[in-house]
Amino acid sequence: MSKLTLHLLRNAATRWLLILSLPALAWAADDSRAEAGMAEVTYEKFGAVGDGVTDDLPAICAAHDYANQRGRPVRSDPGATYHLGRRARTAIIQTDTDWSTSRFIIDDSQGVENHKLPLFEVRSRLAPVPLKIERLARGQERADLRPASDLLVLVENSNRRLFIRRGLNANKGTAQREVFILHPDGAIEGAIEWDYDIVTRVEARPIDPAPLVLRGGNFSNIANRMRQEAGYNYWGRGIKISRSNTVVDGITHRVSGETEFGHPYNGFLSVQQAANITFRNCRIDARKAYTTLGAAGEPVSMGTYGYRADLVVNFSMINCRMEDIHDRSRWGVATTNFMKNILVEDCVLSRMDVHQGVSGDYIIRRSTLGHAGIRAIGRGRLVVEDSSVHADNLITFRPDYGSTWDGDVIVRNSRWIPPAGSKRPPAMFSMSNDGTHDFGYPCSMPRVIQIEGLFVDDADRPADYTGITFFNDPLGPPRENRPFPYRLTERLEVRGLQTASGQPPRVSDNPVLVQAIKVTP
Repeated sequence: MSKLTLHLLRNAATRWLLILSLPALAWAADDSRAEAGMAEVTYEKFGAVGDGVTDDLPAICAAHDYANQRGRPVRSDPGATYHLGRRARTAIIQTDTDWSTSRFIIDDSQGVENHKLPLFEVRSRLAPVPLKIERLARGQERADLRPASDLLVLVENSNRRLFIRRGLNANKGTAQREVFILHPDGAIEGAIEWDYDIVTRVEARPIDPAPLVLRGGNFSNIANRMRQEAGYNYWGRGIKISRSNTVVDGITHRVSGETEFGHPYNGFLSVQQAANITFRNCRIDARKAYTTLGAAGEPVSMGTYGYRADLVVNFSMINCRMEDIHDRSRWGVATTNFMKNILVEDCVLSRMDVHQGVSGDYIIRRSTLGHAGIRAIGRGRLVVEDSSVHADNLITFRPDYGSTWDGDVIVRNSRWIPPAGSKRPPAMFSMSNDGTHDFGYPCSMPRVIQIEGLFVDDADRPADYTGITFFNDPLGPPRENRPFPYRLTERLEVRGLQTASGQPPRVSDNPVLVQAIKVTP
Protein backbone atom coordinates (compact mmCIF):
# COMPACT_ATOMS: atom_id res chain seq x y z
CA MET A 1 0.00 0.00 0.00
CA SER A 2 1.39 3.42 -1.00
CA LYS A 3 2.15 6.23 1.44
CA LEU A 4 -0.49 8.37 -0.28
CA THR A 5 -3.16 5.70 0.25
CA LEU A 6 -2.21 5.33 3.93
CA HIS A 7 -2.35 9.12 4.37
CA LEU A 8 -5.85 9.31 2.84
CA LEU A 9 -7.09 6.40 4.97
CA ARG A 10 -5.71 8.01 8.12
CA ASN A 11 -7.37 11.32 7.29
CA ALA A 12 -10.67 9.59 6.51
CA ALA A 13 -10.53 7.64 9.77
CA THR A 14 -9.77 10.83 11.64
CA ARG A 15 -12.73 12.56 10.03
CA TRP A 16 -15.08 9.66 10.88
CA LEU A 17 -13.81 9.52 14.46
CA LEU A 18 -14.39 13.24 14.73
CA ILE A 19 -17.92 12.91 13.33
CA LEU A 20 -18.74 9.99 15.59
CA SER A 21 -17.41 11.83 18.63
CA LEU A 22 -19.35 15.05 18.00
CA PRO A 23 -22.29 14.07 20.27
CA ALA A 24 -19.91 13.17 23.06
CA LEU A 25 -18.00 16.42 22.56
CA ALA A 26 -21.30 18.30 22.58
CA TRP A 27 -22.34 16.64 25.86
CA ALA A 28 -18.89 17.38 27.31
CA ALA A 29 -19.22 21.03 26.27
CA ASP A 30 -22.71 21.03 27.72
CA ASP A 31 -21.39 19.66 31.00
CA SER A 32 -18.68 22.32 31.15
CA ARG A 33 -21.34 24.98 30.64
CA ALA A 34 -23.44 23.31 33.36
CA GLU A 35 -20.56 23.68 35.78
CA ALA A 36 -20.72 27.40 35.08
CA GLY A 37 -24.47 27.36 35.80
CA MET A 38 -25.46 27.83 32.15
CA ALA A 39 -26.82 24.58 30.73
CA GLU A 40 -30.33 23.21 31.08
CA VAL A 41 -31.50 19.75 30.12
CA THR A 42 -34.34 19.62 27.59
CA TYR A 43 -36.73 16.82 26.75
CA GLU A 44 -36.00 17.18 23.04
CA LYS A 45 -32.36 16.13 23.54
CA PHE A 46 -33.70 12.74 24.65
CA GLY A 47 -36.15 12.28 21.81
CA ALA A 48 -39.31 14.10 22.88
CA VAL A 49 -41.40 15.22 19.89
CA GLY A 50 -43.90 17.54 21.58
CA ASP A 51 -46.61 17.13 18.93
CA GLY A 52 -49.38 16.15 21.38
CA VAL A 53 -49.65 12.66 19.85
CA THR A 54 -46.32 10.86 20.37
CA ASP A 55 -45.82 9.29 23.81
CA ASP A 56 -43.09 11.57 25.22
CA LEU A 57 -42.99 10.13 28.74
CA PRO A 58 -39.98 7.80 28.08
CA ALA A 59 -37.95 10.75 26.79
CA ILE A 60 -39.07 12.90 29.72
CA CYS A 61 -38.01 10.17 32.18
CA ALA A 62 -34.61 9.88 30.49
CA ALA A 63 -34.08 13.65 30.56
CA HIS A 64 -34.78 13.85 34.29
CA ASP A 65 -32.56 10.84 34.99
CA TYR A 66 -29.71 12.59 33.18
CA ALA A 67 -30.37 15.88 34.97
CA ASN A 68 -30.58 14.16 38.36
CA GLN A 69 -27.20 12.47 37.88
CA ARG A 70 -25.53 15.80 37.08
CA GLY A 71 -27.52 18.14 39.30
CA ARG A 72 -28.74 20.19 36.36
CA PRO A 73 -32.07 22.02 35.89
CA VAL A 74 -34.65 20.92 33.33
CA ARG A 75 -36.54 23.18 30.97
CA SER A 76 -39.26 22.16 28.53
CA ASP A 77 -40.01 23.73 25.17
CA PRO A 78 -42.56 26.52 25.86
CA GLY A 79 -44.39 25.80 22.60
CA ALA A 80 -44.50 22.02 22.86
CA THR A 81 -47.44 19.76 23.71
CA TYR A 82 -46.18 16.58 25.38
CA HIS A 83 -48.40 13.50 25.45
CA LEU A 84 -47.70 11.47 28.61
CA GLY A 85 -49.00 8.18 27.23
CA ARG A 86 -50.54 5.29 29.15
CA ARG A 87 -47.48 3.27 30.18
CA ALA A 88 -46.53 2.59 33.80
CA ARG A 89 -43.66 5.08 33.98
CA THR A 90 -42.78 7.76 36.52
CA ALA A 91 -40.37 10.61 35.83
CA ILE A 92 -38.27 11.30 38.94
CA ILE A 93 -37.58 15.02 39.51
CA GLN A 94 -34.63 15.95 41.72
CA THR A 95 -33.61 19.30 40.22
CA ASP A 96 -35.37 22.59 39.45
CA THR A 97 -37.79 22.17 36.56
CA ASP A 98 -39.35 24.91 34.44
CA TRP A 99 -42.32 23.80 32.34
CA SER A 100 -43.08 27.40 31.35
CA THR A 101 -46.09 27.48 28.97
CA SER A 102 -45.62 23.88 27.76
CA ARG A 103 -48.73 21.71 27.52
CA PHE A 104 -49.06 18.14 28.79
CA ILE A 105 -51.82 15.71 27.85
CA ILE A 106 -52.90 13.00 30.32
CA ASP A 107 -55.38 10.64 28.67
CA ASP A 108 -56.99 8.37 31.28
CA SER A 109 -59.99 7.45 29.15
CA GLN A 110 -58.71 3.97 28.19
CA GLY A 111 -55.80 1.54 28.28
CA VAL A 112 -53.82 2.90 31.24
CA GLU A 113 -51.33 0.26 32.44
CA ASN A 114 -51.24 1.26 36.13
CA HIS A 115 -53.66 4.00 37.17
CA LYS A 116 -52.20 4.28 40.68
CA LEU A 117 -48.70 5.37 39.63
CA PRO A 118 -47.81 9.08 39.54
CA LEU A 119 -46.54 10.49 36.26
CA PHE A 120 -43.96 12.61 38.07
CA GLU A 121 -42.43 12.33 41.53
CA VAL A 122 -40.40 15.08 43.17
CA ARG A 123 -37.98 13.06 45.29
CA SER A 124 -35.05 13.97 47.54
CA ARG A 125 -31.51 12.93 46.65
CA LEU A 126 -30.76 12.42 50.35
CA ALA A 127 -31.05 8.92 51.80
CA PRO A 128 -32.97 8.21 55.04
CA VAL A 129 -30.85 7.96 58.19
CA PRO A 130 -31.20 5.60 61.17
CA LEU A 131 -32.80 7.09 64.28
CA LYS A 132 -33.92 5.42 67.51
CA ILE A 133 -36.81 6.81 69.55
CA GLU A 134 -38.40 4.71 72.30
CA ARG A 135 -41.12 7.02 73.65
CA LEU A 136 -42.52 10.53 73.33
CA ALA A 137 -44.88 12.72 75.33
CA ARG A 138 -47.66 14.97 74.09
CA GLY A 139 -46.48 18.56 73.84
CA GLN A 140 -42.80 17.57 73.85
CA GLU A 141 -40.65 20.23 72.19
CA ARG A 142 -37.14 18.79 72.60
CA ALA A 143 -35.47 15.40 72.25
CA ASP A 144 -32.19 14.04 73.57
CA LEU A 145 -30.95 13.58 70.02
CA ARG A 146 -28.40 15.52 67.96
CA PRO A 147 -28.76 14.76 64.24
CA ALA A 148 -26.20 16.06 61.74
CA SER A 149 -28.89 18.04 59.89
CA ASP A 150 -32.60 18.87 60.01
CA LEU A 151 -34.69 15.72 59.77
CA LEU A 152 -38.33 15.04 59.02
CA VAL A 153 -39.21 12.28 61.47
CA LEU A 154 -42.21 9.95 61.24
CA VAL A 155 -43.13 8.05 64.41
CA GLU A 156 -45.84 5.42 64.81
CA ASN A 157 -47.37 3.28 67.53
CA SER A 158 -49.10 0.45 65.71
CA ASN A 159 -50.67 -0.76 68.98
CA ARG A 160 -53.06 2.19 69.20
CA ARG A 161 -55.79 3.14 66.73
CA LEU A 162 -56.95 6.72 66.15
CA PHE A 163 -59.46 8.41 63.82
CA ILE A 164 -61.90 5.54 64.11
CA ARG A 165 -64.35 6.80 61.56
CA ARG A 166 -68.11 6.86 62.06
CA GLY A 167 -70.92 6.93 59.50
CA LEU A 168 -71.34 5.61 55.97
CA ASN A 169 -67.56 5.31 55.53
CA ALA A 170 -66.95 3.79 58.97
CA ASN A 171 -63.63 2.02 59.55
CA LYS A 172 -61.38 0.69 62.31
CA GLY A 173 -59.13 3.74 62.34
CA THR A 174 -55.44 4.17 61.60
CA ALA A 175 -52.31 3.54 63.62
CA GLN A 176 -51.26 6.45 65.85
CA ARG A 177 -48.69 8.40 63.87
CA GLU A 178 -47.34 11.86 63.19
CA VAL A 179 -44.40 13.76 61.72
CA PHE A 180 -42.18 16.48 63.14
CA ILE A 181 -38.97 18.32 62.30
CA LEU A 182 -35.96 17.45 64.46
CA HIS A 183 -33.25 20.13 64.43
CA PRO A 184 -29.55 19.47 65.09
CA ASP A 185 -29.81 21.01 68.60
CA GLY A 186 -32.59 18.56 69.54
CA ALA A 187 -35.43 21.09 69.16
CA ILE A 188 -38.71 19.71 67.80
CA GLU A 189 -40.68 21.81 65.33
CA GLY A 190 -44.28 20.65 65.32
CA ALA A 191 -44.72 19.67 68.96
CA ILE A 192 -45.64 16.05 69.66
CA GLU A 193 -49.40 15.58 69.40
CA TRP A 194 -49.91 12.23 71.18
CA ASP A 195 -48.38 10.26 74.04
CA TYR A 196 -46.24 7.34 72.85
CA ASP A 197 -45.49 4.80 75.56
CA ILE A 198 -43.86 2.82 72.77
CA VAL A 199 -42.71 3.74 69.27
CA THR A 200 -42.99 0.80 66.89
CA ARG A 201 -41.71 2.57 63.76
CA VAL A 202 -39.37 5.49 63.07
CA GLU A 203 -38.44 6.98 59.71
CA ALA A 204 -36.01 9.90 59.49
CA ARG A 205 -35.42 11.73 56.23
CA PRO A 206 -32.93 14.60 55.87
CA ILE A 207 -34.52 17.89 54.81
CA ASP A 208 -32.86 19.32 51.71
CA PRO A 209 -31.35 22.69 52.67
CA ALA A 210 -32.13 24.38 49.33
CA PRO A 211 -35.62 24.59 47.83
CA LEU A 212 -36.52 22.73 44.66
CA VAL A 213 -38.81 24.78 42.41
CA LEU A 214 -41.25 23.19 39.99
CA ARG A 215 -42.58 25.99 37.80
CA GLY A 216 -45.25 26.36 35.11
CA GLY A 217 -46.92 23.73 32.97
CA ASN A 218 -50.45 23.45 31.55
CA PHE A 219 -51.89 19.97 32.08
CA SER A 220 -55.00 18.68 30.28
CA ASN A 221 -56.49 15.56 31.86
CA ILE A 222 -59.05 13.45 29.97
CA ALA A 223 -60.81 11.78 32.90
CA ASN A 224 -61.02 8.07 33.62
CA ARG A 225 -64.21 6.10 32.95
CA MET A 226 -63.68 3.26 35.40
CA ARG A 227 -66.72 1.26 36.51
CA GLN A 228 -66.73 -0.25 39.98
CA GLU A 229 -69.97 -0.50 41.91
CA ALA A 230 -68.62 -0.75 45.47
CA GLY A 231 -65.63 0.79 47.22
CA TYR A 232 -63.01 3.30 46.18
CA ASN A 233 -60.32 2.78 43.55
CA TYR A 234 -58.23 5.94 43.63
CA TRP A 235 -56.22 7.11 40.64
CA GLY A 236 -52.76 8.68 40.76
CA ARG A 237 -51.59 9.92 37.32
CA GLY A 238 -50.46 13.25 38.71
CA ILE A 239 -47.48 14.75 40.52
CA LYS A 240 -46.35 13.21 43.81
CA ILE A 241 -44.04 15.19 46.11
CA SER A 242 -42.00 13.33 48.72
CA ARG A 243 -39.14 15.87 48.99
CA SER A 244 -39.12 18.45 51.77
CA ASN A 245 -38.51 22.10 50.90
CA THR A 246 -40.36 22.08 47.57
CA VAL A 247 -42.19 24.95 45.85
CA VAL A 248 -44.75 24.34 43.09
CA ASP A 249 -45.44 27.59 41.27
CA GLY A 250 -47.91 28.25 38.47
CA ILE A 251 -49.20 24.80 37.48
CA THR A 252 -52.55 24.65 35.69
CA HIS A 253 -54.64 21.47 35.54
CA ARG A 254 -57.81 21.27 33.46
CA VAL A 255 -60.23 18.32 33.39
CA SER A 256 -62.29 17.18 30.40
CA GLY A 257 -64.03 14.08 29.10
CA GLU A 258 -65.95 13.22 32.27
CA THR A 259 -68.82 10.80 31.64
CA GLU A 260 -71.52 9.09 33.68
CA PHE A 261 -68.92 6.72 35.15
CA GLY A 262 -65.61 7.39 36.83
CA HIS A 263 -63.53 6.93 39.96
CA PRO A 264 -61.79 9.45 42.20
CA TYR A 265 -58.26 10.85 42.11
CA ASN A 266 -55.97 11.15 45.12
CA GLY A 267 -54.87 14.60 44.07
CA PHE A 268 -53.15 15.96 40.99
CA LEU A 269 -50.65 17.59 43.35
CA SER A 270 -50.12 15.10 46.17
CA VAL A 271 -47.62 15.55 49.01
CA GLN A 272 -46.61 12.54 51.10
CA GLN A 273 -44.40 12.76 54.20
CA ALA A 274 -42.51 16.02 53.71
CA ALA A 275 -41.89 19.39 55.34
CA ASN A 276 -41.97 23.02 54.19
CA ILE A 277 -44.14 22.66 51.08
CA THR A 278 -45.61 25.61 49.17
CA PHE A 279 -48.16 25.58 46.35
CA ARG A 280 -48.26 29.02 44.74
CA ASN A 281 -50.28 30.50 41.84
CA CYS A 282 -51.77 27.14 40.87
CA ARG A 283 -55.06 26.59 39.03
CA ILE A 284 -56.64 23.15 39.40
CA ASP A 285 -60.14 22.15 38.28
CA ALA A 286 -62.55 20.40 40.60
CA ARG A 287 -63.84 17.05 39.38
CA LYS A 288 -67.30 15.63 38.92
CA ALA A 289 -68.67 13.89 42.04
CA TYR A 290 -69.50 10.20 41.59
CA THR A 291 -71.12 7.78 44.04
CA THR A 292 -70.24 4.31 45.30
CA LEU A 293 -71.35 1.94 48.05
CA GLY A 294 -69.60 2.81 51.31
CA ALA A 295 -68.60 0.56 54.21
CA ALA A 296 -72.17 0.61 55.54
CA GLY A 297 -73.57 -0.61 52.20
CA GLU A 298 -75.21 2.75 51.45
CA PRO A 299 -74.43 5.15 48.58
CA VAL A 300 -71.77 7.75 49.35
CA SER A 301 -70.13 10.47 47.31
CA MET A 302 -66.54 9.76 46.29
CA GLY A 303 -64.06 12.46 47.25
CA THR A 304 -61.67 13.39 44.45
CA TYR A 305 -59.17 16.18 44.92
CA GLY A 306 -56.82 18.48 43.07
CA TYR A 307 -54.57 19.17 46.06
CA ARG A 308 -53.73 16.59 48.73
CA ALA A 309 -51.21 16.59 51.58
CA ASP A 310 -50.55 13.82 54.12
CA LEU A 311 -48.01 13.79 56.96
CA VAL A 312 -46.68 17.28 56.27
CA VAL A 313 -45.15 19.88 58.59
CA ASN A 314 -45.63 23.47 57.36
CA PHE A 315 -47.91 23.41 54.31
CA SER A 316 -48.84 26.60 52.47
CA MET A 317 -51.22 27.37 49.62
CA ILE A 318 -50.73 30.90 48.25
CA ASN A 319 -52.93 32.42 45.54
CA CYS A 320 -54.25 29.04 44.40
CA ARG A 321 -57.55 29.37 42.56
CA MET A 322 -60.25 27.51 40.69
CA GLU A 323 -63.31 28.34 38.64
CA ASP A 324 -66.94 27.94 39.81
CA ILE A 325 -66.62 27.46 43.59
CA HIS A 326 -70.42 27.21 43.92
CA ASP A 327 -70.98 24.18 41.64
CA ARG A 328 -72.22 21.46 44.00
CA SER A 329 -71.97 18.80 41.30
CA ARG A 330 -68.18 19.00 41.61
CA TRP A 331 -66.15 17.81 44.57
CA GLY A 332 -64.11 20.21 46.65
CA VAL A 333 -60.54 20.67 45.62
CA ALA A 334 -58.22 20.42 48.68
CA THR A 335 -57.79 17.85 51.45
CA THR A 336 -55.19 16.92 54.08
CA ASN A 337 -54.41 14.27 56.73
CA PHE A 338 -51.97 14.16 59.69
CA MET A 339 -50.81 17.75 59.31
CA LYS A 340 -48.94 20.33 61.37
CA ASN A 341 -49.35 24.01 60.49
CA ILE A 342 -51.44 24.95 57.43
CA LEU A 343 -51.60 28.38 55.79
CA VAL A 344 -54.18 29.17 53.08
CA GLU A 345 -53.64 32.71 51.81
CA ASP A 346 -55.20 34.69 48.93
CA CYS A 347 -56.89 31.55 47.60
CA VAL A 348 -60.24 30.89 45.91
CA LEU A 349 -61.31 27.29 46.55
CA SER A 350 -64.56 25.36 46.80
CA ARG A 351 -63.31 23.43 49.84
CA MET A 352 -60.47 23.36 52.34
CA ASP A 353 -60.83 20.09 54.22
CA VAL A 354 -58.75 18.67 57.06
CA HIS A 355 -59.69 15.00 57.43
CA GLN A 356 -57.51 13.26 59.98
CA GLY A 357 -56.32 16.22 61.92
CA VAL A 358 -54.09 19.26 61.97
CA SER A 359 -52.19 20.57 64.97
CA GLY A 360 -50.46 23.87 65.56
CA ASP A 361 -51.84 26.68 63.39
CA TYR A 362 -54.56 26.31 60.76
CA ILE A 363 -54.85 29.77 59.18
CA ILE A 364 -57.12 30.91 56.35
CA ARG A 365 -56.36 34.48 55.33
CA ARG A 366 -57.71 36.77 52.58
CA SER A 367 -59.38 33.81 50.89
CA THR A 368 -62.76 32.86 49.46
CA LEU A 369 -64.28 29.43 50.13
CA GLY A 370 -67.19 28.02 48.15
CA HIS A 371 -70.05 25.59 48.68
CA ALA A 372 -68.11 23.00 50.72
CA GLY A 373 -66.47 25.63 52.91
CA ILE A 374 -63.98 25.10 55.72
CA ARG A 375 -63.84 21.65 57.32
CA ALA A 376 -61.60 20.72 60.19
CA ILE A 377 -60.71 18.58 63.14
CA GLY A 378 -57.58 18.86 65.21
CA ARG A 379 -55.77 20.69 67.93
CA GLY A 380 -54.33 24.17 68.26
CA ARG A 381 -55.40 27.51 66.79
CA LEU A 382 -57.87 27.83 63.89
CA VAL A 383 -57.89 31.35 62.42
CA VAL A 384 -60.15 32.73 59.68
CA GLU A 385 -59.41 36.34 58.85
CA ASP A 386 -60.26 38.77 56.04
CA SER A 387 -62.03 35.93 54.23
CA SER A 388 -65.43 35.04 52.74
CA VAL A 389 -67.20 31.70 53.11
CA HIS A 390 -70.17 30.75 50.86
CA ALA A 391 -71.31 27.58 52.64
CA ASP A 392 -74.01 26.20 54.91
CA ASN A 393 -71.70 26.80 57.88
CA LEU A 394 -68.84 29.15 58.48
CA ILE A 395 -66.82 26.18 59.82
CA THR A 396 -67.81 22.51 59.83
CA PHE A 397 -66.06 20.27 62.34
CA ARG A 398 -66.18 16.86 60.70
CA PRO A 399 -68.70 14.60 62.49
CA ASP A 400 -67.23 11.38 61.06
CA TYR A 401 -64.11 12.04 63.18
CA GLY A 402 -65.88 13.34 66.29
CA SER A 403 -66.20 17.06 65.44
CA THR A 404 -63.24 17.68 67.69
CA TRP A 405 -61.16 20.84 68.00
CA ASP A 406 -58.90 20.92 71.05
CA GLY A 407 -58.00 24.60 71.15
CA ASP A 408 -59.28 28.01 70.15
CA VAL A 409 -61.00 29.46 67.08
CA ILE A 410 -60.57 33.07 65.95
CA VAL A 411 -62.77 34.67 63.26
CA ARG A 412 -61.73 38.20 62.34
CA ASN A 413 -62.94 40.74 59.75
CA SER A 414 -64.67 38.16 57.60
CA ARG A 415 -67.90 37.52 55.75
CA TRP A 416 -70.19 34.48 55.87
CA ILE A 417 -72.80 34.06 53.11
CA PRO A 418 -75.04 31.06 53.93
CA PRO A 419 -76.98 29.89 50.86
CA ALA A 420 -80.58 30.97 50.61
CA GLY A 421 -83.42 28.46 50.71
CA SER A 422 -82.42 26.44 53.76
CA LYS A 423 -85.37 25.17 55.80
CA ARG A 424 -83.50 25.47 59.09
CA PRO A 425 -81.69 28.46 60.62
CA PRO A 426 -78.08 28.59 59.42
CA ALA A 427 -75.57 27.53 62.09
CA MET A 428 -72.23 29.32 62.10
CA PHE A 429 -70.38 26.34 63.61
CA SER A 430 -71.53 22.82 62.78
CA MET A 431 -70.58 19.76 64.82
CA SER A 432 -72.13 16.45 65.82
CA ASN A 433 -71.07 14.07 68.58
CA ASP A 434 -73.63 12.32 70.80
CA GLY A 435 -70.96 10.77 73.03
CA THR A 436 -71.68 7.15 72.06
CA HIS A 437 -68.78 6.45 69.67
CA ASP A 438 -65.09 5.89 70.50
CA PHE A 439 -63.04 7.82 67.93
CA GLY A 440 -59.79 6.80 69.63
CA TYR A 441 -59.34 10.13 71.47
CA PRO A 442 -61.36 12.49 73.70
CA CYS A 443 -63.48 14.89 71.64
CA SER A 444 -64.35 18.51 72.32
CA MET A 445 -65.82 21.64 70.84
CA PRO A 446 -63.37 24.57 70.56
CA ARG A 447 -62.42 25.78 74.05
CA VAL A 448 -62.76 29.51 73.28
CA ILE A 449 -64.25 31.08 70.14
CA GLN A 450 -63.47 34.73 69.38
CA ILE A 451 -65.52 36.57 66.74
CA GLU A 452 -64.53 40.09 65.81
CA GLY A 453 -65.87 42.04 62.83
CA LEU A 454 -67.92 39.30 61.15
CA PHE A 455 -70.66 40.18 58.66
CA VAL A 456 -73.37 37.58 58.00
CA ASP A 457 -75.12 38.10 54.65
CA ASP A 458 -78.49 36.50 55.48
CA ALA A 459 -80.77 39.02 53.76
CA ASP A 460 -82.51 36.63 51.36
CA ARG A 461 -84.62 34.63 53.84
CA PRO A 462 -88.27 33.53 54.23
CA ALA A 463 -90.78 35.60 56.23
CA ASP A 464 -90.62 33.30 59.28
CA TYR A 465 -86.82 33.47 59.46
CA THR A 466 -85.59 33.68 63.06
CA GLY A 467 -81.90 34.42 62.49
CA ILE A 468 -78.69 32.42 62.64
CA THR A 469 -77.42 30.32 65.52
CA PHE A 470 -73.80 30.18 66.58
CA PHE A 471 -74.06 26.41 67.03
CA ASN A 472 -76.29 23.67 65.69
CA ASP A 473 -77.38 20.85 68.01
CA PRO A 474 -74.24 18.67 68.32
CA LEU A 475 -75.51 16.44 71.15
CA GLY A 476 -78.77 15.22 69.64
CA PRO A 477 -81.66 13.90 71.78
CA PRO A 478 -81.15 13.62 75.55
CA ARG A 479 -79.34 10.43 76.62
CA GLU A 480 -78.70 8.89 80.01
CA ASN A 481 -75.50 7.22 78.93
CA ARG A 482 -72.74 8.98 76.98
CA PRO A 483 -69.64 6.79 77.50
CA PHE A 484 -67.44 9.14 75.43
CA PRO A 485 -68.61 12.61 76.51
CA TYR A 486 -68.21 15.58 74.21
CA ARG A 487 -66.68 18.60 75.94
CA LEU A 488 -68.53 21.83 75.21
CA THR A 489 -67.17 25.28 74.41
CA GLU A 490 -66.30 27.26 77.52
CA ARG A 491 -66.59 30.80 76.19
CA LEU A 492 -67.87 32.62 73.11
CA GLU A 493 -66.54 36.16 72.67
CA VAL A 494 -68.43 38.29 70.15
CA ARG A 495 -67.54 41.83 69.04
CA GLY A 496 -68.69 43.73 65.97
CA LEU A 497 -70.93 41.05 64.49
CA GLN A 498 -73.53 42.31 61.98
CA THR A 499 -76.30 40.51 60.09
CA ALA A 500 -77.90 41.70 56.85
CA SER A 501 -81.30 40.52 58.10
CA GLY A 502 -81.02 42.53 61.29
CA GLN A 503 -81.93 39.41 63.28
CA PRO A 504 -79.71 38.92 66.34
CA PRO A 505 -77.94 35.54 66.51
CA ARG A 506 -78.83 32.90 69.09
CA VAL A 507 -76.40 30.55 70.81
CA SER A 508 -78.26 27.39 69.82
CA ASP A 509 -81.68 25.78 69.76
CA ASN A 510 -80.33 23.19 72.22
CA PRO A 511 -80.96 24.46 75.79
CA VAL A 512 -77.96 22.51 77.11
CA LEU A 513 -75.60 24.63 75.01
CA VAL A 514 -77.44 27.83 75.89
CA GLN A 515 -76.89 27.17 79.59
CA ALA A 516 -73.33 25.85 79.30
CA ILE A 517 -71.65 28.33 76.95
CA LYS A 518 -70.77 31.71 78.37
CA VAL A 519 -71.20 34.56 75.88
CA THR A 520 -69.13 37.70 76.48
CA PRO A 521 -68.71 40.90 74.45
